[in-house]
Amino acid sequence: MQVLRPRDSGIGGSCSAVGAVRTRTVRNALRSGAAGVASLAGLVCLQTPAAAQERIGAAGVRVFGGFGAFEVIQFATFAGVLGAALVSAIWLIRERGRIAAENLELRERIAELNAVVQRSDALASVRDQRTVIWSSEHRRPEILGSLPAAHGVPDERAGFLAFGRWLTPGSATAIENAISSLRSAGEPFDLVAETQSGIVLEVQGRKAAGHSIVRFQSLTERQREHARLRAEHAAVASEHDLVLKLLDSIEMPFWLRDAAGRLRHANEAYAIAVEAETPGQAVAEGRELLGTQAREAMTRHHGSDPVYQQTVSAVIGGDRRLFAVTDIATNSGSAGLATDRSEIETLRGEFERMMRSHSETLDQLNTAVAIFDADQKLRFFNQALQKLWEFEPGFLESAPDNTLMLDRLRSAGKLAEQPEWRRWKENLLSAYRSVDPQVHWWHLPDGRTIRVVGNPSPRGGVTWVFENLTERFDLESRYNTAVRVQRETLDNLAEGVAVFGPDGRVRLFNPAFARLWRLGNDEVGVGIHIAVIRKACERACAKSPWPDFVAAVTGFDEERRETHGKVELVEGSILSYAVIPLPNGQVMTTFVDVTDSVNFERALQEKNEALQKADQLKNDFVQHVSYELRSPLTNIIGFTELLEQPDTGPMNPRQEEYLDHIASSSSVLLTIVNDILDLATVDAGIMELEIGEVPVARTVHETAELVAEKLREHDIGLRIDLDAAPAAFQADEQRLRQILFNLLSNAANYAPEHSTIVLSCRQAGDRIEFVVHDDGPGMPPEILDAAFKRFEPRANGGRKRGAGLGLAIVKSFVELHGGTVEIDTGRSRGTTVICRFPAAPREAKAAE
Repeated sequence: MQVLRPRDSGIGGSCSAVGAVRTRTVRNALRSGAAGVASLAGLVCLQTPAAAQERIGAAGVRVFGGFGAFEVIQFATFAGVLGAALVSAIWLIRERGRIAAENLELRERIAELNAVVQRSDALASVRDQRTVIWSSEHRRPEILGSLPAAHGVPDERAGFLAFGRWLTPGSATAIENAISSLRSAGEPFDLVAETQSGIVLEVQGRKAAGHSIVRFQSLTERQREHARLRAEHAAVASEHDLVLKLLDSIEMPFWLRDAAGRLRHANEAYAIAVEAETPGQAVAEGRELLGTQAREAMTRHHGSDPVYQQTVSAVIGGDRRLFAVTDIATNSGSAGLATDRSEIETLRGEFERMMRSHSETLDQLNTAVAIFDADQKLRFFNQALQKLWEFEPGFLESAPDNTLMLDRLRSAGKLAEQPEWRRWKENLLSAYRSVDPQVHWWHLPDGRTIRVVGNPSPRGGVTWVFENLTERFDLESRYNTAVRVQRETLDNLAEGVAVFGPDGRVRLFNPAFARLWRLGNDEVGVGIHIAVIRKACERACAKSPWPDFVAAVTGFDEERRETHGKVELVEGSILSYAVIPLPNGQVMTTFVDVTDSVNFERALQEKNEALQKADQLKNDFVQHVSYELRSPLTNIIGFTELLEQPDTGPMNPRQEEYLDHIASSSSVLLTIVNDILDLATVDAGIMELEIGEVPVARTVHETAELVAEKLREHDIGLRIDLDAAPAAFQADEQRLRQILFNLLSNAANYAPEHSTIVLSCRQAGDRIEFVVHDDGPGMPPEILDAAFKRFEPRANGGRKRGAGLGLAIVKSFVELHGGTVEIDTGRSRGTTVICRFPAAPREAKAAE
């Protein structure tokens, strides 16, 4: 026995041999088509027991039977590979058989499908039909088959798909809508289309397997007849629906009945008339519009005449109304229509009543009226006609013609004799053939004057109006006499008068007018325009009022007012004028010489001006004195303050008391002087306000501190109410302090001891109101009228008498701000002074 010694190279060679065998086995398996041989060879190599290898390497003994381990491994590998190759070969053979059978079956299926496609192509390509196939939305449709050339159907694709070119408009529209619904929603359709040459085609549309198919097919004679009947039926059905819709939309009740007389159809108006919610409800419930007697009378009438027309009453909504009913009966039923004639009958009754009222009104007129028809027969006359011509009532009621009436008036001697009576009468009766009214004047033998108006009627008649104008002519004569009297009166007046018409021309004038304005005969006269008179009169005066006169005469003002004034002429005369509007757009101007009275008035004015100058001189003197007093007062106050200083030296109590009196009196006198100077500045119009942002609360409290000592001296309280006041507003802060100081000082002077003065501020719209109230004795009316006058001091229960400038300064400064001052006072209710300032004054205003 050969002992094999284990070596590393021997074991490695065995593994390499096994790897080589495995590689060849896998290559052979792949070459033969076995998919799992390589895996099997690898598995054999991997499954060699590691313990056996160790035994072989360690002992190196031979296995039983004379084979070594390596030979056993090779044999096992070969056997495994051979078995896998056999299994793979068997599997491949079976797969090839199965695939061959499937290929044979597919070839047979393809052959059958080809046969089906050929049959479909043959069916689609036959004559007398044409098929359009849409396979998708974005591909062009496929067109198969053809139609006879006699049908007028285009062969090319674009022309065929333009249905409007070879089909009637209605058919083309119907087919295009049906194709759109087929392709979008898959809705099939069967239509009958008519070409422009009169050929009828059957059009069918279907959708299958994602394809939209539309087929156009020619029809046989029988099919064409059937299609024509279908088209006529569709037209009749459409007209029937249209008629029913029309009947449903009208406001006249409509109904249909069957042969048994049962209600079969009704419209909306019928349902409303029978108080049904819908026409269907009215039909289902058998609600009847007409009463039983009316329906029975209608049935009896249909026995002899199929058309029933009668006015029948019915109750609708609790009211009885009249209906003009038209009902037509046939063998299959009846149809009826009811027209509401209640309003027409009402209008007819009102018309008849109006005519009666018209006749009664004409009977009350003093003007004679006669109405003739187209046959010249008298149809209406009033009592004034009978009274004017003294006709017998029987004659007029017999409807005489116009010619007979004229002949009778002539024979009675009530008409003036005419040279050619026949021609005159024919000219008068031509009004029956005229369009415009005719006017004639009859001068009767008894002295009366009649105005005859012939007004043609649209129906061919004529309405004759006989107006007796005798009294009118008498009145005109009297009027002319009155005008002449008035003319003589105006001519003798010392006052100048001229009346102008709406056109600006002179209607009348008197000599005094021409004399006062020094006008010549060619410058004034009836019919002369006011512009000519204005030009002549403006020479006589420096400041002419005639432009205003022209505007008043020729203007278009809606409200015409009287105006008065005076004008001074160049030669010294003074005329007082008045412009007075008259009816009919006329204007009267009057002028009076008031030279003497004006001269007297001027004398009075000169005296008044002298008094004013004296008052001004007084004011100037006071202002001058005030300016002269201001410097000494300033020195007195300065030295007084200097003496009050401790550095000056000690003083006894009496001296200190005298010094206090000097200081207080000097301050009061300086305040009066400053107030006078302020008023003088206001009067001169040179005071300017420094408008700025004024904080209300700070200004009020600082001003209150200035009068605190005076209030404490008399035990008077001060309550400040600023709850409704704004934070600030635009004003002059210094002048506002002076206003509030004067108001509080005035209130402290009149308020009783232990009382309370109220100072409040509030905003009222675009105004700021400062209100000061005290419980003093109030002001009587005679004092209130002079409260704001300067140098008008009145004690009126006050503690001391002032200079009378406080309220005058308040009023002046408030008005400079554009505000107002109001005093509310009375006995036993104190005094309240209200100062109203604008929240934002645009500019300072001059005080009055």
